[in-house]
Amino acid sequence: VYTIPPHRAFADALAAGLLAQHKGPLGLARGIVLVPTNRAARAIQDAFVRRAEPGLLLPRLVAIGDPEIDETLGSALDPIGENAPVPPAIEPLERTMRLATLVQQLRSQQGDPIDAAEAVRLARDLGAALDQLLIEQIDPQRLHDDFLDLSEHWQLSLDQLDIVLKRWPEELAKVSRIDMAERRNRLLGRVAQRWTENPPKGFVTAAGISTTAPAVAAVLRTVARMERGAVVLPALDIDMPEEEWQALGPHHPDPETGFRKRSIETHPQFALKLLLERMGVARGEVERWRWGGGRDSPAVRTRAISNAMAPANFTGKWNELPPRERRLSGVRGLELATPAEEAQVIALALREAIEEPRKTAALITPDRQLARRVAAHLKRWGIAADDSAGRPLSELPSGTLLIALAEAAAERFAPVELVALLKHPLVRFGEQRSDWLRDVRAFDLAMRGPRPRPGLDAIAPHLAEQLRQTRAQGRAHAADEVAKVMTWWKGTAKLLAPLKTATRAGAAFSDLVAAIRGAATALSGDAVWSGPNGRPAAEFVADLEVRAAQGPADMRIGDMPKLLTHLMAAIAIRPPQGGHPRISILGLLEARLQQTDLIVLGGLNEGTWPGLPNPDPWLAPRIRATLGLPGLERRIGLSAHDFASGLGGRQVLVTRARRDTSAPAVASRFWLRLEAMTGGLTRWPQLKNWATTIDKPDGKPQFAKRPEPAPPIEDRPNRISVTRVDALKADPYSYYAQSILGLSRLDPVDAEPSPAWRGTAVHTVLEEWFEQDGGDPETLVARAEALLASSDAHPLMRALWQPRLLPAIEWIAEYSRKLRASGRRQLLAELRGEAMIAGITLNGTADRIDATTDGALAIVDYKTGHPPSVGRVDAGFAMQLGLLGLLAEKGAFGDIAGSVSSFEYWSLGKKGDEFGYASQPFKRAKDAAITAENFVGESERMFGEVAARWLTGGEPFTAKLHPEFIDYGDYDQLMRRDEWWGRD
Repeated sequence: VYTIPPHRAFADALAAGLLAQHKGPLGLARGIVLVPTNRAARAIQDAFVRRAEPGLLLPRLVAIGDPEIDETLGSALDPIGENAPVPPAIEPLERTMRLATLVQQLRSQQGDPIDAAEAVRLARDLGAALDQLLIEQIDPQRLHDDFLDLSEHWQLSLDQLDIVLKRWPEELAKVSRIDMAERRNRLLGRVAQRWTENPPKGFVTAAGISTTAPAVAAVLRTVARMERGAVVLPALDIDMPEEEWQALGPHHPDPETGFRKRSIETHPQFALKLLLERMGVARGEVERWRWGGGRDSPAVRTRAISNAMAPANFTGKWNELPPRERRLSGVRGLELATPAEEAQVIALALREAIEEPRKTAALITPDRQLARRVAAHLKRWGIAADDSAGRPLSELPSGTLLIALAEAAAERFAPVELVALLKHPLVRFGEQRSDWLRDVRAFDLAMRGPRPRPGLDAIAPHLAEQLRQTRAQGRAHAADEVAKVMTWWKGTAKLLAPLKTATRAGAAFSDLVAAIRGAATALSGDAVWSGPNGRPAAEFVADLEVRAAQGPADMRIGDMPKLLTHLMAAIAIRPPQGGHPRISILGLLEARLQQTDLIVLGGLNEGTWPGLPNPDPWLAPRIRATLGLPGLERRIGLSAHDFASGLGGRQVLVTRARRDTSAPAVASRFWLRLEAMTGGLTRWPQLKNWATTIDKPDGKPQFAKRPEPAPPIEDRPNRISVTRVDALKADPYSYYAQSILGLSRLDPVDAEPSPAWRGTAVHTVLEEWFEQDGGDPETLVARAEALLASSDAHPLMRALWQPRLLPAIEWIAEYSRKLRASGRRQLLAELRGEAMIAGITLNGTADRIDATTDGALAIVDYKTGHPPSVGRVDAGFAMQLGLLGLLAEKGAFGDIAGSVSSFEYWSLGKKGDEFGYASQPFKRAKDAAITAENFVGESERMFGEVAARWLTGGEPFTAKLHPEFIDYGDYDQLMRRDEWWGRD
């Protein structure tokens, strides 16, 4: 049994040693090398290739965890003898579905029913617990015999687990399958037995395996005792003081007290110590592999790493260590402000490393987001360095399309989910994509505002209502666009028709999957099922559709997004080969047994490296400890071993960010150890300086000036609405942006009803009240109640606005009775008119015009909020009522013409304790500048000045002329207000 210390490149050292021991053209070809993973096999193969001068025949590289190890070993297990073949393993998805069914049935029987998605989640955790029992070869019967005094919560979980484990063998027997972990145990058991009785003729070397599973340990024990066998362990610390070694555990109970000391499972050497114990090998029997890899760091590095990772009770020795045993020469650290800066620094380090010919560099991190950021930064130099750890299928295009389909159906085709689905990059993939996106963007605009009624069939009526409103508002171009969207939607709705099955009550699980599959194909063709992530998606959907019948009952479409996300998150899709040959981005598993000239260990924050232990909902910590299962913190020890191995590189950079995307981050315990032992890692300030300057512009920033566009007079509008005159006078630039550039603020998709939307609804009620009921006060309240009770009414309107609107509507009805009784008559409602004034066509819509008893006109404007202040009118703003009076006197509203004597705001807001009141826009003082008698004249004079300055004249459209009278800042970003505000 040998070990390769961390300061040596494992794969290269192993290849050098095997080549030295087994010379000749066929020396290696007769051998077998057992490795932990297929990725490790590739790393060792590459190491052999680097040393193959004239060429050579490689040994057979076999991953110890391969569930088909009997086939990969091939003739090494011949003769087969009389042993019956090992039954095949149950497929992972079928296993999850069957376990989920058992869990759901059990919870229903116990009066605690759960939905299908939650049953699948618990089934996956249950499968992991079952696998651990099988891997550790622990009889499940012990769960029933050994634990009788647990807390109620854990006892309930244990009882459920006990019932499921008793029923699970029956489920496996029905399909003549066994668990994959059990199959692996049986195969490894046969390997150990066969090699004990009849060893292979060639050599056998088990290299880099640190798995502590008893079946694996039995194989390694057999290999270690074979005449031509060898076990080469990764980074076993054979120089660690015996006292520290013994403190690691595992500890056996004291025969007198029954007390068991706690093992230090978080130590990087714990798993190797446990493996040696199960192999029956003492640490003193392990020898150091005497061949080097040619890319090794100084040997003193191994001793410093050992000291840095000492158990907590022994870290006091750091004060007494000689400098050479705690100095990490060649290891530098950088602490950055944010993850973005950390990614930038790492990318620069990798880029700088490959400036030297033949030099290699790698980022090793468990933080996949950091890995993706670094890969994106490297692309600026044309370097392709995909994350070899892969990404979950749930985050890749094919997976996200399936989830988007499920979410759209689950939300009954609400606008946000529907638009997100239609804009998915795989929908109409190919040459037709640009035309499709143009239509989807038009659909997006038409769907903005409050949510329509639920369901696919509600979209067409909603678009029809949009068409009616735009036509009523005189927006011909917008109406044409909505009409085109309606035509486009008819064909699009047919593509989504398969999802109607998914929204039908009582649809079977398989029908839901088939509906999503059919819609995905209809929308994207073969694009969703092709390519590196499409093929696994196709296999997943096909498998799920077949296994759906074995899954939990009562699957609803609302469960599907969470279910698909959960299942596809476990399917890792690794990028195809073809990236940069000298730069790698690796996860912890992929990085094992590999070393490069520069190693960057990134993401050294607690919760990332090491990660937080995942809770086990089935087995309490006490149960795990008593049964001898790995503790939840065992993974911390494995990640510590990966970290210690990475520190052995020739040149190492260790990085962390002081905060994550939302809050300050806590430094990793590994980082703190290095800082404490060394007195502070050597920094690499040059990289930090590069990162802060690489995107820094030359010279001082040039701030924008207050915009003052001045288009030619002939390009200025010759029409204006009475509601836009205020905007033109207070903030000419906003008017310019909206009326000349044609830019308007878009409502959010699926927006909550805004005050403007509420005002539109109220105006509609009052308009229909006049047109259909003649303004009869007795029918107004009933008409408003009908609107609020209709299926088209937004729930927020019914829940929050009804208590405020109805009292105000009742006030309008009562006030109208009084006006009728006084002889005042309503002449029109919501009528649009226009007239030429000061060389400009002024237009506007009168909410209501009444005839007074003396034959004059009264202009009424409805306000769902509070009306403009009198001071605003005195300042020459909020002249809308006066301008409407001007239009009325000019005959803009057809037969209704005459002098205007009354101007009123009817507000639905609250005044005192009551809702609804009438007000006039004038001061009551005798010396008031504006009165009812001169309001129309003053409005005409003010409008003439405004028109002469900006519409028929050439004055610039200066931003924010009168900010005190500006109600909205929709164009502040466009005018870059923050750059010049306060500087002029």
